[in-house]
Amino acid sequence: MFKKPNCPVIAVEEHYWDGEMSKTYVGLEAGRPGPQMERLFDLGALRIKEMDEAGIDMQVISHGAPSAQKLPADGAAALVRGVNDRLAAACAAHPTRFSAFAALPSNDPKAAADELERTVTKFGFKGAMMHGLSNGVFLDDKRFWPIYERAEQLDVPIYFHPATPDSRVGDVYYADYAKDFPMVVRAAWGYTVETATTAIRMVLSGVFDKHPKLKVVLGHLGETLPFLVWRVDHAMARPGAARSISFRDIFCNNFWITTSGNFSNPALMCCVQELGVDRILFAVDWPFVVNPPGVEWMKSVPLCDEDKAKILSGNAKRLLRM
Repeated sequence: MFKKPNCPVIAVEEHYWDGEMSKTYVGLEAGRPGPQMERLFDLGALRIKEMDEAGIDMQVISHGAPSAQKLPADGAAALVRGVNDRLAAACAAHPTRFSAFAALPSNDPKAAADELERTVTKFGFKGAMMHGLSNGVFLDDKRFWPIYERAEQLDVPIYFHPATPDSRVGDVYYADYAKDFPMVVRAAWGYTVETATTAIRMVLSGVFDKHPKLKVVLGHLGETLPFLVWRVDHAMARPGAARSISFRDIFCNNFWITTSGNFSNPALMCCVQELGVDRILFAVDWPFVVNPPGVEWMKSVPLCDEDKAKILSGNAKRLLRM
């Protein structure tokens, strides 16, 4: 067992799969039997055992990609309601170990907003996670703004997480290498491109002008955007833009990032310098990434103990009101 840091450890991007939801997945998204699938379907002994071995006190659990974002609008609300009810029951069975982000039927935005409110007010969920595009539509589209309006009212964040890129993007960007290097489409690069694009589009859309207190979370140390924030901000200010936008102001005031699946000291220090340590939350990305390296890595991070404690749990407690 690893020596436990001198503070609680809350991991905020830790996944599972619901049996009913996962039956809707096809192709590469359907998954394959094996240890990873066993872990995805576990909401009890195995998950807690591996948390204990790594010194993780609590997981904020979220449904893995593509979650509910590819469900047809018809029937999605009822299905997702059952998914969230079952996750709430798992959290209630282990209230000191599990909390949750809701799945949302985004292709029925009114129902998604109502489900967000139901899960937050009834179960104490900490916000919601949405994955990739919603049936081919980027999540900045105004049809989805009722979700963000409700999130602002409830003062809970929306976590934007990757999913497999649109097939048209896959064909043009990755098809030449996808067979020999399948992860280039996913965690190695495709996920980052898609989710960073979603975040930039959110800023351009004007949703933060209408909902200035909307809170957004990005995983994987911000999907490269902390490294690029100066350049994006500078380029957006050049002549030709339809309106004046301060990308830096919005990104550094409305976004939080997590360490999920990106345990790099140089990358973390870039994030600290651009966003400040108060906007960085600890996450592993379990079971796609195993727990011990994430906790062990935090021991070597070149930050003071006070800042490490903020990342490991203090910031999550504040943002998620835990």
